[in-house]
Amino acid sequence: MEHSPGFLKLVNDAKSRVKEITLDRARERLTKNPQAVLLDVREDHEWEKGRAAEAVHLGKGILERDLEKMFPNLETEIIMYCGGGFRSALTAEAAQKMGYRNVYSLMGGYKALAGSGWPIMTQD
Repeated sequence: MEHSPGFLKLVNDAKSRVKEITLDRARERLTKNPQAVLLDVREDHEWEKGRAAEAVHLGKGILERDLEKMFPNLETEIIMYCGGGFRSALTAEAAQKMGYRNVYSLMGGYKALAGSGWPIMTQD
């Protein structure tokens, strides 16, 4: 997907302040910490087509509104992913601004998850 320069500027700025995590490190964190959350921040129609098996969904459009309801503990470890790792950087930054301290953006997003053999659920 070709992204606009303004969008990429926002993403690169956010990436300077958020922690990005590799697939291997995400797998390790999710295994070591059963309380850790894999959060899909894509649009509803993307989620419905396919998602990581253990993921929960909170789309980017409503993240700021509903994040505290879903995860009231600001220490919750949250690994966010989108389609390719761009929107998740923006949502990780928003979560940090809300006070969350253990938030990561998954490098490569859903494309990397699906390409790595990560267990994927699809709509039947």
